[in-house]
Amino acid sequence: MDIKKIISEMTLEEKASLCSGKNFWETQEVERLGVPSIMMTDGPHGLRKITGGPSSASRISIPSTCYPTAVLTASSFDRDLLSEMGQAIGEEAVSEGVSVVLGPGVNIKRSPLCGRNFEYFSEDPYLSGEMAVSFINGVQSKGVGTSLKHFAANEQETRRWSSDSQIDERTLREIYFAPFKKAVEEARPATVMCSYNKLNGEYASENHRLLTEILRDEWGFDGLVVSDWGAVNDRVKGLAAGLELEMPGVAEPSNDTYIVEAVRNGTLPMETLDLAVERILKLIARTGCKKTKKAYDKDKHNKLAYKIAAESMVLLKNDNGLLPLNVDANIAFIGEFAEKPRFQGAGSSQVNPTSVTSVLETAKKYADVSYCRGYVINDCDEPNVALQAGAVEVAKTVDLCVLFVGLPPVFESEGYDRTHMKLPNGQTELIEAVCAVNKNVVIVMHNGSPVEMPWIDNVSGVLEAYLGGQASGGAISDILFGIVNPSGKLAESFPKKLGHNPSHLYYFGERDVTEYREGIFVGYRYYDTKELDVLFPFGHGLSYTTFKYSDLKLSKESMDDGETLKVSVDVTNVGDVTGKEVVQLYVGARDKDDRIIRASKELKEFAKVMLKPREKKTVTFKLDKSAFAYYNTDINDWHVLTGVYKIMIGSSSRNIALTKEVTVNSAVELLIKANINTTVRDIVRMERGPQFLGEMKELIPTFAKTDKEAEPGSLDSMAKHGIQEMVLRQVRLMGEIPGKSAEDIKKLIDEKLN
Repeated sequence: MDIKKIISEMTLEEKASLCSGKNFWETQEVERLGVPSIMMTDGPHGLRKITGGPSSASRISIPSTCYPTAVLTASSFDRDLLSEMGQAIGEEAVSEGVSVVLGPGVNIKRSPLCGRNFEYFSEDPYLSGEMAVSFINGVQSKGVGTSLKHFAANEQETRRWSSDSQIDERTLREIYFAPFKKAVEEARPATVMCSYNKLNGEYASENHRLLTEILRDEWGFDGLVVSDWGAVNDRVKGLAAGLELEMPGVAEPSNDTYIVEAVRNGTLPMETLDLAVERILKLIARTGCKKTKKAYDKDKHNKLAYKIAAESMVLLKNDNGLLPLNVDANIAFIGEFAEKPRFQGAGSSQVNPTSVTSVLETAKKYADVSYCRGYVINDCDEPNVALQAGAVEVAKTVDLCVLFVGLPPVFESEGYDRTHMKLPNGQTELIEAVCAVNKNVVIVMHNGSPVEMPWIDNVSGVLEAYLGGQASGGAISDILFGIVNPSGKLAESFPKKLGHNPSHLYYFGERDVTEYREGIFVGYRYYDTKELDVLFPFGHGLSYTTFKYSDLKLSKESMDDGETLKVSVDVTNVGDVTGKEVVQLYVGARDKDDRIIRASKELKEFAKVMLKPREKKTVTFKLDKSAFAYYNTDINDWHVLTGVYKIMIGSSSRNIALTKEVTVNSAVELLIKANINTTVRDIVRMERGPQFLGEMKELIPTFAKTDKEAEPGSLDSMAKHGIQEMVLRQVRLMGEIPGKSAEDIKKLIDEKLN
């Protein structure tokens, strides 16, 4: 495709027409110039290709493999697994003539209440970015494009079309932009999808700083920006800001008309429109070339869906080794989810699965289990007296009970948020009633985000199955009966109650304004720094074996921030079962520093390793400047403070097994210009500060006291510490520099320090 030639031969109207979809899923073609239309479909966890228009009676989704949702796949902490899933979805897209898969979603799980959390990876930006990179590379290896979404700060469904996410620059850079930046720079997604909401007062769809200055100029994005469906507010302003493609097209008069008018009246330069058209044509050339439709192996893809689910589910609790289940035990399965699994979330990502297996069906090959419905999935706000009574009677007669509970589809969905973190009352009372008559109870959870567990101390085991895709039944059975050793780790924290979440007081916001007042303290960054008890910490997940960490080594004790630190640690399987462990590396400053507020630790690396019984492996990581840096808004860049940093290795953010320290020296000295209100504390940090203070001791008796040894608690001791907080203006007021005016002090500071 000769893009420049095509643009030169296009009419203004044809150029404008390319900037919006011809229908709900396809781009506009220009037949006379040989420009084809391409199709986009939803697909974060499976292809959702719709046949028929939005109002058509025949509007259905073609059958495709329903893989586990992002909340579960992120819990795998397995980059290769995400790449496999991406490749499989890419193959299914090719088979259906789909050019762009709308995903992945990397918005941060700011609150457990977000109705779309099941579609996002994590509360942690590093993990979210790593999972996205692997998924994108997998899909795009098949010649299919992806759409990284929703850019940016779209962390709630409440008022999502109109809300204004107000976030300070450092928080944006460290938390909410970070996974987008990583994915753009390392995976080059074909498209980025802008979000519905405003960001700091301006709609994302027309935010020039967001779509051009940051996304393109800073991060080097060379693909196309597409709107979320219906996100356009002002089409001409959006085009000027860097939004090339509006989806879907709108009814007459279309927004294309406004583009034509703006070019004709001179408010929109033709060069801006031509650049947008060029990017659209490049996307078509990249993803829309004629591909031979090739049928995929449905059975193979179903097995992959099972594998992903089995590798990702998280064993949260296993007291007394009740799991894996004894096949000879008298077991009761209770709860309608055992028969009718909830395997995906509701909304635009909903897939029409090629098959569905339930745990009740798949468990039959291991044991003869009895089954009680217990509740009705879509009617369990209150207990079903008859069903609950039946379940209790059965629970009295068996060795152990496995309760399948979770959130009904109506509880969490795209389009609205939850109002609480509780299970339906009917399910909670069922759990309590069964626990009252049987002490051996295992809970299997079907949910897309954390729930409160007031019954946690009364149950022996909890398996977090999340929304596990069409093959989740087999994965759950194989974990329960020990065919698979669980190896998933939580990609989000489970607070004990909603009120503990750092965004709780500000979530939803006031009318259309949502202030992210908790700043960088999202998820475990908040819970761990505050030392607040949680139900289950970030990174937590049990196994049927035991792992031991030893021999943590750092390649150097001191380094410049431009150097690389090599970290190695030995991991040994000291149990009797082959298993996989996720080794997590966190970094945190050793000492609190008044120059920057930081979280106590941040995830900077991870690796999933398989170990046979008694096997030991050495896991190696490399850390660069990014592992120690924070975003400094004074210099508008990433900066490392000189200091001592802790390198922490563990199996969760709360289970740190080994720690070592490294001194990191900054290559960039922050320029501080002193004045009469600069503290002694800050003057000491200046290059000429110590010399200046040394000279000042000749003039200021109080300064001289800092050289004396003093008894703790004495007046001299207090003076020594208190002098750090003094400013030179105070010294003059105390009469310690006789004959010196304020102007004299200012001149002295400029001569000696600045």
